[in-house]
Amino acid sequence: MIEPETRTFAELASDCVHCGFCLPACPTYRSWGAEADSPRGRIDLMKGLEEGEIELTDTVVAHFDRCLGCMACVTACPSGVRYDLLIESTRAKIEETYERPAEDAAFRAFVFSLFPYPERLRALRMPLYAYAKSGLQGLVRAAGLSRLLPSRLAQLEAMAPEPVLEDFREPLPAFTPALGRRRGSVVLVAGCVQRAFFPNVNAATVRVLAAEGFDVSIPASQGCCGALSLHAGRDREAKDFAHALVERFGDLDSFDAVIINAAGCGSTLKQYAELLETPAARKFAAKVADINEFLAHVGLVAQRRPFPLRVAYHDACHLSHAQRLRSEPRALLRAIPGLELVEIADGDQCCGSAGVYNLFEPASAAEIGERKAANVAAAGADLLASANPGCTLQIVAQLEKRGIRLQAAHPIEILDASLVAD
Repeated sequence: MIEPETRTFAELASDCVHCGFCLPACPTYRSWGAEADSPRGRIDLMKGLEEGEIELTDTVVAHFDRCLGCMACVTACPSGVRYDLLIESTRAKIEETYERPAEDAAFRAFVFSLFPYPERLRALRMPLYAYAKSGLQGLVRAAGLSRLLPSRLAQLEAMAPEPVLEDFREPLPAFTPALGRRRGSVVLVAGCVQRAFFPNVNAATVRVLAAEGFDVSIPASQGCCGALSLHAGRDREAKDFAHALVERFGDLDSFDAVIINAAGCGSTLKQYAELLETPAARKFAAKVADINEFLAHVGLVAQRRPFPLRVAYHDACHLSHAQRLRSEPRALLRAIPGLELVEIADGDQCCGSAGVYNLFEPASAAEIGERKAANVAAAGADLLASANPGCTLQIVAQLEKRGIRLQAAHPIEILDASLVAD
């Protein structure tokens, strides 16, 4: 659990000593080489705003908007600067006081009226399925018609996942018992995008946990965890979502862990003690574990068959930088017989997804994504492993622009596929 930070904004900002270690770690600095688009440059802007020396102009806001919030700078910083808290606090001030242009405000309102609501996302699955299977999607993309759309809408069309008809099944059961020797009991956070468009990730998570000896409970009617809202500065909204989720999960005394399988959500769940500052939130946060983290800690006991594929593992930023989980997913994948794990060059660099960043900043996201796609392609893998749904969509889309169709899977899906059937 992340210990609540009690220092003031000014004290947190003063930790930055301008050493420059963050510069090569920052994707936007690597893209443009501009000081104001680096972590230390943005901290200078934050200080100027806090001290009243600069105003919150369109230009200043743009520098903060162009930050991915990938937290690579947090990993790189030798001084322990809590850039995560600084950027979240600054974005909250922007959303409270800055009047965005009407088009920008409307698009942001649309995104946040949709993505944090699983049932609304589920309602989109059939129209998206029809769009893809009717041939209309292929026609639109082949004819380049999406280029006639505003850049953000064109990006939204490009990133739209193609639902799989088999995934339109009934929700997972509220309770799945352990198989074989019972080792414990866990509760699963089902997510929003994960639940609607990557339901097999949740299904695989349940199957693997049960095979490893754990009862799995999934509370009904659970909503968003607040991650997208928090990272975008919608502080009040994020807290409302978080309060509702903690309340929905109720008493956790009988569970060994609260399991999450989406990296961005996991980092926010672990921040609940800081975000909400309530006993229930602290208790919840203390039990949160990413599925890779949990399985690596308890150890694998289920029998697995050979899986002879070259798998390239992508480090999702909010797993590797925010949660500091790098060795755990690699160790799990290496435990599968016959699997060859290959590294991606510049693996610590963001793919450009960053929650909904690729929708708000499509040009920057494409530039960053092209670098990631080139490195993934160069790895020569048969399969891409990615532990975050946004990363999966972003990388696959960038690879397809290069004419490369590479299948992607969550590490838990690979672990599930390797299980020996009863």
